[in-house]
Amino acid sequence: MEFENQTFINEFILIGFSQNVLIRSFLFFLFYVIYVLTVLENGFLIYTIIFVSKLHTPMYYFLCNLSFLDLCVSSSTVPQLLITVLSKERRISVVYCLIQMNTVLVLGGIECLLLAVMAYDRYIAICFPLYYTVIMSWRVCRYITVFMWGGSFLFSSAPTLIKPFVFCRENRLDHFYCEVLAMMELACGDISFYKITIVVVGFFTLFSSPIFILGSYFCIILSILKINSSHGRYKAFSTCASHLIVVFMFFGTSLTIYKAFSTCASHLIVVLCSLGRLITYRVAASFSAYLKYISLNYMVFTPVLNPLIYSLRNNEVKEAFRKLLTQYNTHLLS
Repeated sequence: MEFENQTFINEFILIGFSQNVLIRSFLFFLFYVIYVLTVLENGFLIYTIIFVSKLHTPMYYFLCNLSFLDLCVSSSTVPQLLITVLSKERRISVVYCLIQMNTVLVLGGIECLLLAVMAYDRYIAICFPLYYTVIMSWRVCRYITVFMWGGSFLFSSAPTLIKPFVFCRENRLDHFYCEVLAMMELACGDISFYKITIVVVGFFTLFSSPIFILGSYFCIILSILKINSSHGRYKAFSTCASHLIVVFMFFGTSLTIYKAFSTCASHLIVVLCSLGRLITYRVAASFSAYLKYISLNYMVFTPVLNPLIYSLRNNEVKEAFRKLLTQYNTHLLS
């Protein structure tokens, strides 16, 4: 009875970015080049980790997972972004939009948990090196992987699958992909269920993961300070540097846009974890258009930068790259 006499929406119009032809052409070229680089860089990093036996350790196993996630995140949004930039009619079906939204939520949740797991891996390797192979056994790594994927699906996607959104209002979506907060603004009826769900998911992933990472690195720093030689301290910390940069990139922007609103009854706070993104949103206000530009950091730029950060700062990865290239050149010459 709640939606009686309502006209339900079957498709959305993505507003995207500028309608200027020159700007659209430039953005299409820019995003296309970035996407191609993302696929090549992450694909080559995954290939290197799989086929170089020296990299068959838990650390690089989780790095391989991160590259695969970056590929999935980028592929779930950037192709649609390219279509949106190039097309005049930026229409997308509600069904596809919901699929994209849930995919991004699940992948974002996994990446939050994965970054925490990678911090734990470095904590064990530095603080308990003699027990590293026992604690971080391949069996444990498989259990962690199942937990990350299953837990993220359960907490991020299952609620919206159990109780899907219903749309009967404005069909113009002020974003370049189906972002959950933008879609909540257009949803009909009582959305308190979704608000509560997002708060829980945000706490489980975006709040708990950084706290766990900070705790792990606090213990790592204490352990490094106990090392007598400066070379030993540098070597121990260098294994964490790339991960720290990625963590700051992933969580940093979201924390800068977090705003604490008044606790007045008229202001409702919604906490969102989308690919590890934390946003506070006032439900009574319209969705802030500038957030779609911030989302470019998560969806477009971070996936292309992550493999560069790990490959340029990691001697083992660079050595594995050179080994593969040497084998490939030798094969061509023969």
